[in-house]
Amino acid sequence: MKLKILVGTMTSTADYVAQAIQMDCADIVSDIEVTLMDGLDIGVFDAAPDQDALYLICTSTYGSGDVPDNARALYESMDAQPKYLGHVRYGVIALGDRTYLQTYCFGGQKFDERLQGLGAQRVGEVWCHDASSGTLAEVEATAWARDWLTQALASATA
Repeated sequence: MKLKILVGTMTSTADYVAQAIQMDCADIVSDIEVTLMDGLDIGVFDAAPDQDALYLICTSTYGSGDVPDNARALYESMDAQPKYLGHVRYGVIALGDRTYLQTYCFGGQKFDERLQGLGAQRVGEVWCHDASSGTLAEVEATAWARDWLTQALASATA
């Protein structure tokens, strides 16, 4: 199985999280690809039928609950060029700050809603990290990702 981590970020925090997962989870999934969302569109989910891919959206929230600038084209393409994504299995890491409670982790939640609306299958729950908690997103996300990958692999073989 291949894990494709798609990163939406403004300040590189989501990229650091994705790289930490790539390094720490190589014993669970040996093929992990981290890709910034820059210039991507819905075609990123067009895996070959024989390729067993799992996707992880790792994104921050920007402005008034928006997706980061580098993720905008991908996010908007899922609305402008919709297609059925029933073959897509995915998870979401949403980075936010509870100081902005009304828009907390909306970047990841927006991707989750759009993917579900296109028929994609989320594995587990959306995981949210609070930047104001004083914990390192890389450390907590890596622990979550290990559990999530174990769950995803078990459900893939069931």
